[in-house]
Amino acid sequence: MTQSIQAFTSDRLAQARALAGLTDEALRVRAITAARDKSAGDLWALTLAYLSSDTSAGVKLSVHTLRAYRKGVEVLVEHAGANAWNLLHPGRREPSLFVASLTASGLKPATVQARVAAAGALYRALRWAGATDADPFADVKRPKDRTKGVVKNPPYRADFVQAMLAEADVQEQVLLLLLTHAGLRIAEALAVEWEHVDLGRRRLLVAHGKGDKARIVPLSARLREALSALQDGRVAAPGSGGRLLSFRAYSTAYERLQRLALRCGMAQEFRGFHAGRKYAGTQLYAAVKDFTRVAGFLGHEQVDTTRRYVELPEDDLDDVVEGFR
Repeated sequence: MTQSIQAFTSDRLAQARALAGLTDEALRVRAITAARDKSAGDLWALTLAYLSSDTSAGVKLSVHTLRAYRKGVEVLVEHAGANAWNLLHPGRREPSLFVASLTASGLKPATVQARVAAAGALYRALRWAGATDADPFADVKRPKDRTKGVVKNPPYRADFVQAMLAEADVQEQVLLLLLTHAGLRIAEALAVEWEHVDLGRRRLLVAHGKGDKARIVPLSARLREALSALQDGRVAAPGSGGRLLSFRAYSTAYERLQRLALRCGMAQEFRGFHAGRKYAGTQLYAAVKDFTRVAGFLGHEQVDTTRRYVELPEDDLDDVVEGFR
């Protein structure tokens, strides 16, 4: 039996080296074998090695992105097995039928798009390994979601945020305020260290934002107060790395805020982390009326992305239209 690619289970860079360090022929044979056997584990290991070593984000791809890619690879391999695909030489119409089957299963357009992105990553990895020249998802049409993201998942309401802050312990307060006042992504919030905080200048360095881009965001009075309280009670534990929060796992942060919402009697209103970031963007836009400035604050490269984060009031144009002549 061919040695499993899955054996390379050390850190991501080591896995990438283990595969990328093979001769061209050895890597090609491994990839061909994994595709022939439709081994989801081996194909994911190959995809992970490619993503870690031959993309701009490299080993700094977020855990959430990798989780979505892995799920997408598993779904594609399962579909290929059930429908007798030859993964290295798929039929011309098979990718479109795969997308159609995802849509027919009731998945939301955004989820279908994520699955197709993962499938594309798998084929880039197979080409990287020299196993195929196929690029079957290059021209596949993906479903579009006509509903704006800010409608599907709107910002949290002020009363929800205030109720959560009132019930939260100091670490939960800091986490909530990093999301709702500083506009950080959850991965950015969990990665903040004390050396990134400048209470005197009211600034926070986001050292490794999405795409490994750094930015500086202002600290609100409420967030500075929570940070000071956290700092006053801090006991630097060995190996703590200077992190603000004692927890760093996405799942732990989610569970803590979910339990907090339950204690507040608002469990049904808790919708994860992104609605907090939208809350920050919406508040800032209401004050400055400038999408470009909000984009810089949130760390968006494109202003069009920012527009999907800001909820505009229904009466936003009433006063302007009132004065028409």
